[in-house]
Amino acid sequence: MPRGSSSTQDIPEIGSTPRHIAIIMDGNGRWAKNRFMPRIAGHRQGVETVRGTIKACIERGIEYLTLFAFSSENWRRPADEVSFLMQLFIGALEQEIAKLHENGICFKVIGDLSKFEPKIVEFIRNGEILTAKNTRLIFTIAANYGGRWDIMQAVRKMMINSHELPVNFEANLTEYLSMSYAPEPDLFIRTGGECRISNFLLWQLAYTELYFTNTLWPDFDTNELDLAIQSYQQRERRFGRTSEQLEISLSAKR
Repeated sequence: MPRGSSSTQDIPEIGSTPRHIAIIMDGNGRWAKNRFMPRIAGHRQGVETVRGTIKACIERGIEYLTLFAFSSENWRRPADEVSFLMQLFIGALEQEIAKLHENGICFKVIGDLSKFEPKIVEFIRNGEILTAKNTRLIFTIAANYGGRWDIMQAVRKMMINSHELPVNFEANLTEYLSMSYAPEPDLFIRTGGECRISNFLLWQLAYTELYFTNTLWPDFDTNELDLAIQSYQQRERRFGRTSEQLEISLSAKR
């Protein structure tokens, strides 16, 4: 299945290793609380986990990694925590963009950036431009992102550009989604024990394999990633077909 196409219209190529992994990084605050530390300590440790996850994905041949860093609903958190998260975001951008570029990683941010300070937006845009031609890993951060927002902004853009309802509405809409440059995630991971997708990539997760773990994000290491991939490898990805049809399809490719 080409980048940006829909798994409800086309059957993607299925490999033993997921091409695209999407993660909700949950549990930073609880990790800190369990250690009698302020919540911000958990967020700092979470950044270290991001570094390790990027490295592990490259080593395992993952092509796309998408992380949910800040949802459109996270503005409801205490003001001091939101402020710290913004400062942490700026600091991470300042420190990491050059390293990402040196390692051949393409950096992207999806979400409504209108609420962010101009300094943050400038860092993001400069980082995207600097790393645009890199292909070793497409690393995406979802910031002030919501799945419903994504669908609504895509519909708005499509209607402005099309001036009328397209014949193939779904295929046309897919081109306007925030992640039109990437295949839909093969594997979704949520840490922290919660079993919901929390308005993350609602359109794109239609046929994604879901994996939930009680491990808190700061403790999510390469072993935890491998467990998630192993779970994915045990799934039968039918995309609406029967098991018999899937077997025939796989046999034809052998």
